[in-house]
Amino acid sequence: MTYIMGIDGGGSKTFSVVTDENGRLLGRGVSGRGNHQGPGIETALANIRSAAEMALKQAGLGYEDIAFVQYGLAGADREKDFNILRPAIATLPFKRSDIVCDTFEGLRAGSPDNIGVVLVCGSGTNAAGRGRSGLTVQTGGMGGLFGDRTGGGELAYQAFSYAVRSWDLREPPSILQDKVARYFGFADMEEVYNHFLDYDINSVPRDLAIVLHEAADEGDELAIRLLREAGSELGLGANSVIRRLGGFNGETIPIVLVGSVVQEGRNPHLLAALRETIAKENDRFELVIPQMAPVFGAVLLAMDHLQLPVTEAMIEQFNAYGGYKS
Repeated sequence: MTYIMGIDGGGSKTFSVVTDENGRLLGRGVSGRGNHQGPGIETALANIRSAAEMALKQAGLGYEDIAFVQYGLAGADREKDFNILRPAIATLPFKRSDIVCDTFEGLRAGSPDNIGVVLVCGSGTNAAGRGRSGLTVQTGGMGGLFGDRTGGGELAYQAFSYAVRSWDLREPPSILQDKVARYFGFADMEEVYNHFLDYDINSVPRDLAIVLHEAADEGDELAIRLLREAGSELGLGANSVIRRLGGFNGETIPIVLVGSVVQEGRNPHLLAALRETIAKENDRFELVIPQMAPVFGAVLLAMDHLQLPVTEAMIEQFNAYGGYKS
């Protein structure tokens, strides 16, 4: 039996799984942040090792039993990053492995031939793609200074900012005022405003973005506008990737959507604006929202490396396994 490991190292969690060649899940492990940017490579590597060893222990296997490990790591963006990551990952005693940016796990999870565009909208945002020639490109993922304009963190910021703007009449009336106030346990935005200023608070939790979705679901025009702007921004990222890849020669382009904002939120206003923006430049495309957790995209990439067949039954299994919270 051939055993495979997928490791998804993100900005807050590292999730690892062990499967056999038939896609049967044998073990899983969860630890802290797997992105080396910020805390440093030592912290990221310790978390990756912890998640890997947890999955191996649950599977009853050792390092030597794993035929291939596919790492999908946030922060694996540029050659500078790979020059840090490759020697660190090589200290883990696996036989064979490969490292990609976690974005490309998402592409493989939604594209059977690993060709197309992937849009990430989770805590941050990123767009990437692979063409038929094997060329890969990435647009975004480097933060606001380098052009990023959406993501869960940005949506949370906007939810708070525009609740203030609605309260002080720079924007139309919005139920964002009430929702943001309740989120923080206050009666109204005036109390929130004064509390934040009194205690020099200048940031908000990323999960505040949920109030935008709630308000839009209730028909709030301001929330709908902000989510449409987010969808348009994602569409600009997709169009950038398609142009930089030189197009897809008339093929229907899979646009794979990953990350909590698009996979869990699935806001119809955001998705409609995304479609409209892509359609301005591309006639043939389809939006694909994978059901499987990104770590199983890493498993599929590992299977590709080993030239193992991937069946529909495996895909259904991976969809059913869920993520690290399941």
